[in-house]
Amino acid sequence: MQIPFKKKTLGNGLDVIVHEDHQLPMVAVNLWYHVGSKNEVPGRTGFAHLFEHLMFEGSQHHDHGYFPPLQRAGGQLNGSTNADRTNYWEVVPTGALDLALWMESDRMGFLLPALSDAKFNNQRDVVLNERRQNYENRPYGLAGIALSAAMFAPDHPYHWPTIGSADDIRAASLAMVREFFETYYHPANASLSLAGDVEADRAFDLAERYFGDLPAGPQVARVERGASLDDSVSLVLEDRVELPRLYISWHSPAMFASDDAELDIAADVLTHGKTSRLHKTLVYERRVAADVSAYHHSREMGGQFQIVCTAAAGVTLAELNTAIRTAIEELAAQGPTADELERGVAQTDAQFVYRLQTIGGFGGKGDQLNAYNTFVGDPGYFGRDRQRYFDVTGRGVASAVSRWVAAARSVSLSVVPKGRRDLALTGAAEVQVS
Repeated sequence: MQIPFKKKTLGNGLDVIVHEDHQLPMVAVNLWYHVGSKNEVPGRTGFAHLFEHLMFEGSQHHDHGYFPPLQRAGGQLNGSTNADRTNYWEVVPTGALDLALWMESDRMGFLLPALSDAKFNNQRDVVLNERRQNYENRPYGLAGIALSAAMFAPDHPYHWPTIGSADDIRAASLAMVREFFETYYHPANASLSLAGDVEADRAFDLAERYFGDLPAGPQVARVERGASLDDSVSLVLEDRVELPRLYISWHSPAMFASDDAELDIAADVLTHGKTSRLHKTLVYERRVAADVSAYHHSREMGGQFQIVCTAAAGVTLAELNTAIRTAIEELAAQGPTADELERGVAQTDAQFVYRLQTIGGFGGKGDQLNAYNTFVGDPGYFGRDRQRYFDVTGRGVASAVSRWVAAARSVSLSVVPKGRRDLALTGAAEVQVS
């Protein structure tokens, strides 16, 4: 399995990647900016996510909503932001490719002339409301913010959530966000992929026509920071929830680094599916948990291995903590069985197959080409990425779990109903999240 492509870099530094797929008269336009919340600084957080909103509000030569013209042409579109990147995509009929490229290039090169105080204030309010809906007023919604704050030092770029601090968003000025845009949203810090019913030569010509005369922009310095815990930490957060939930988080390797793939498989062995170790033990057999899940969230500067478990009624989190750590110790000592390893690799490989089913959208071919180009400088990294999982061994999984999880310091967060701190882990310190 590969994604055939051709790549060209324009004179202004914009990488252009083309994948031809003529099965349907459609083209996926996918644009990545190598900027996320990790490029922010304390006191000025949430800017990358704010621009995800502002980029849909119109630019100098189309000072209206971004969605209607493309939707009228039969297209679909969206965007997203995380700690390491911002992406925008459109999937349009072949005849609307010029329209999609023109609009993308106009907001890259000419967003600021159309960025008014009214637009800025409106979208700031939208973001603040989104923060209230998705974090402040959602059960367990503040847990992720509390964990990140405890895992990373206050000046570490992963300390704050991608949506930013509410105080920082309120304090932001139009001048501040203009400066942020000028620093990061330009051709030399972007990657454009075109996947679908377009010939490579024409695609490169179109990219040159619409983006070639935009200024490259300033060089963006790479953000590099390590992270570690001086000691294991136990915290408690009272929330408007019915059942207590335990979060345990460890530092882990960055994406594509050594042990990254092994920890993905370890998470699968522990909680993916009804026959996984912790689900079978805690949810099905002992019935002390309502649910349990494990994730290895690897990012550009480092990752987090995390286990989340919601207690059944009347069960304390201490009981769950003991069972989880016992399972981790066993996996570190013995590794997965041959069947567990085979199933984990097969399920992971299935995800690679699913990514090839669509040319665009989140996780489609165009998105995948841009991801590899942005993070490793090679759009054709698909095969090497996939091979990492075929190379995983049981001994390798055991070693990775031992190093990064079983023998490592962690942050434990007990989220309990208001007034029920007795359900939390013993000795947990109260945490305040804003």
